[in-house]
Amino acid sequence: VQLQASGGGLVQAGGSLRLACAASGVTVSTYTMGWFRQAPGKEREFVAAIEWNGDITLYSDSVKGRFTISKDNAKNTVYLQMNSLKPEDTAVYYCARDRTPNSPVVSSRVAAYEHWGQGTQVTVSS
Repeated sequence: VQLQASGGGLVQAGGSLRLACAASGVTVSTYTMGWFRQAPGKEREFVAAIEWNGDITLYSDSVKGRFTISKDNAKNTVYLQMNSLKPEDTAVYYCARDRTPNSPVVSSRVAAYEHWGQGTQVTVSS
């Protein structure tokens, strides 16, 4: 399983970025997929997740209303559209796969996910 995150970069506060997570060895229509982030000196934290069948999305309170998670099953890719970015959004962003196929629960717990990609750096300047 490989999850390749891309789309990060340097952006001014208030700007937008779109992250992509290209999956291989896993079908995103079978597993709930999540985005997480980790800032220097801080623990990895949940950002957003999308249920395996696409019906349910879950967001952390800190990004709700600004970020949107989506996926394209045909491209086997998960996206994170990030709008109204803030300096506190600065972190390395990772995508990951739920440990359980067709899970009935969309989890925000780091421990519920595996196969972390290499991450993509997002830096928001003030």
